[in-house]
Amino acid sequence: MRVIVNTPEGTRDRLFAECQERRQVQDRLTRLFRQRGFLEVSTPETEYYDLFALSGSAIGQERMIKVWDGEGRFCVMRPDSTTPIARVAATKLKAVPLPQRLYYSQTVYRANPAHNGGSREIPQCGVELIGAAGKKADVEIIAAAIDSLRVCGAPKFHVELGHAGYFRELAGRLGLGEAETEEMRALIEGKNFAALTAFLAPWRDHPACAALERLGRLFGGREVLAQAEQLAGKTPAVDYLAGLYDELSAAGYGPYVRFDLGMVHQIDYYTGVVFRGYVEGAGEAVLSGGRYDDLVGVFGREAQATGFAVDVDAVARTLPQLAPPVLRTVVHYGPGYLAQALEAVDGRPAGTCELSPCRTLESSLNLARDKGAEVVLVLDKDGERTVEV
Repeated sequence: MRVIVNTPEGTRDRLFAECQERRQVQDRLTRLFRQRGFLEVSTPETEYYDLFALSGSAIGQERMIKVWDGEGRFCVMRPDSTTPIARVAATKLKAVPLPQRLYYSQTVYRANPAHNGGSREIPQCGVELIGAAGKKADVEIIAAAIDSLRVCGAPKFHVELGHAGYFRELAGRLGLGEAETEEMRALIEGKNFAALTAFLAPWRDHPACAALERLGRLFGGREVLAQAEQLAGKTPAVDYLAGLYDELSAAGYGPYVRFDLGMVHQIDYYTGVVFRGYVEGAGEAVLSGGRYDDLVGVFGREAQATGFAVDVDAVARTLPQLAPPVLRTVVHYGPGYLAQALEAVDGRPAGTCELSPCRTLESSLNLARDKGAEVVLVLDKDGERTVEV
């Protein structure tokens, strides 16, 4: 039987510097989260499918990787972290006072269409602020999202804000049913402008029609909010976004904030402000989040919440590549000298020195030559000495 030696579609091996770059991003993010008072939680990689079906997960069922447990029950590989953490907050942490500041660093698993090149394994770092409502909580989380990209060293980045309530209000003015609202949402999210115009034709004379037709184009700076007001009049959602912007600007975050009122993804999941983070050099958003006030209550504890997740690999790919350490010293040691040899390795910069497993000095010298090392440090009964390669 021929052994398959490649990895399954959507997975791959990561080597050396790439692992180091991922770890660097994770370390910087988790350090920031801890500094802001968030505590780490971890959830199982496998969950019952019903957990996500019950919650109205932001990840569609077709993107979940299905598995079955030992008793034949339908499970999925964790497709997102927010839903399991909401379960934890409502059950395991039910006695802990609100608000709760939780963070995670774990992988989510998502199926992709065949041959599209997407990854099924997405390492994420994120935070959930559970039990906090209103503008102050949203400002804090958006500021933390901006700071997350900043501490990672992203060269040029910005965060785009939208609001789930804006689309809901406009669709409600047309009196659309649930199916029609979802169809229109998909057209706006996909920026399918021609099909959207055709869809809205029966409501051409309705005051909300012009705003809905332009929704996919309403992105940019603060002027976007004024344009939205001109098209549809004053709305609570646009007023709220303007208030967020004023608070963020006063704190120095204004240059990083933009708006996209056509951000209407998963309106049944998000209940308020939604946002995405973009970094120069990345083709898609590297950060996403928003307010989800109804999710925790699904599991038995009413608590408004907001949060975001960072795609660690997507951010790492935009950063300058790290140079791998250069091996300079190989340590050859005799019987009884392991402690001294380890002390020599541990006292040098990581990756620049390693032990030789060879029995003879000649073999250790050959090993050092093969690896491009400069010297062999010898530790044995004759003392300590250095031999140039």
